[in-house]
Amino acid sequence: MAHPDTATGKLERTLTRAARARARVRDAMPEPQVLVIAPGFEFAFGDRARRFHTASVGKTMTATLAFQLAERGALDLDAPITGLLPAEEWRGLFVVDGIDRAREVTALHLLAHTSGVADYFEGPTRAPRSFVDDVISAPDRLWAPADLLGYTREHQRPVGAPGARFAYSDTGYVLAARIIEEAGGAPLHRQLHERIFAPVGMDQSCLLFHSWPGGGDAGGDASRPPAAALDLAPLWLGRHEVSRTRALSCDWGGGGVVSTVDDLVRFSVAWHGGELVSPESLARMTAASNRFRPGIRYGTGAMQLRYAGFSPFLRGMPHLTGHLGVTGAHLFGDDGSGIHLAFNFHATGEMVRSFRVHIDLVRAALRDAR
Repeated sequence: MAHPDTATGKLERTLTRAARARARVRDAMPEPQVLVIAPGFEFAFGDRARRFHTASVGKTMTATLAFQLAERGALDLDAPITGLLPAEEWRGLFVVDGIDRAREVTALHLLAHTSGVADYFEGPTRAPRSFVDDVISAPDRLWAPADLLGYTREHQRPVGAPGARFAYSDTGYVLAARIIEEAGGAPLHRQLHERIFAPVGMDQSCLLFHSWPGGGDAGGDASRPPAAALDLAPLWLGRHEVSRTRALSCDWGGGGVVSTVDDLVRFSVAWHGGELVSPESLARMTAASNRFRPGIRYGTGAMQLRYAGFSPFLRGMPHLTGHLGVTGAHLFGDDGSGIHLAFNFHATGEMVRSFRVHIDLVRAALRDAR
């Protein structure tokens, strides 16, 4: 236990208070899982070894695979998706004012959320209930990528013309992941293991329902529930705990990775350090030209935090880059300051609290790092 007057001691008190406040909301909610490193500084809290669902943090990994393929000449990110995927996958998803605009959509549009395609997870729907309500009400349903595209095709309409605006879309990342499979000649989970997890040393990570840590195929076998076998940390969508449900298969290319805080920090260090993509690709991914939320900008598969957008008192903090997950999962880093942080707050209702802690963690790392 750290001395209470040190930065680490103060962080432990902050996280302990947060854990108690969370427990008053959900009796079974575990402590936040936290890891922060910087030169001369390391702080961990909660169950550091337990795997958890990283949600949209996985989008940065999906985008990284796409840029790796582009560097190898296997994928033209600026080519129309109509030449990259079978017609049955993109047809009907980009019809604007009666005109199918799919031939104007590129892989880069999908990765940057500027394709105009709707978002199956949180976007407006003509269905009787929201997609999240479907997930909660049918916990045993297995969702394949084709099902997710079909949901958008049947129940949603585009939010705009290709390239016209930024609109966050999980549907776009299903298409992007399918392009990666076609261009890379292997399923998404195998490419994740071969080109990200294994090189970085992420031996506790996998793509839920598709692979096991180490790279073995799960094969979508519902008779061997992967979440239970992996002892995944709990995950709440609203009031519903869904970590053991088959319906969690609705996350795939847009956020189906399960991992640990240590594995995620390994990814952040490698990604920011240029071990996974070239400096040119990293610059394209991190060029945060679109506004996601106040204080959060979006590049191509990566978010950049501009803390002054949260409060003018935070002006001067470094612009950490990475990604959020809707369940209060964070992965952000900065090669200049050497700060890398990963944590999991387990629930969609914990995002505000997670950001308050995030800011305290970064401030402490800045104070104590050499």
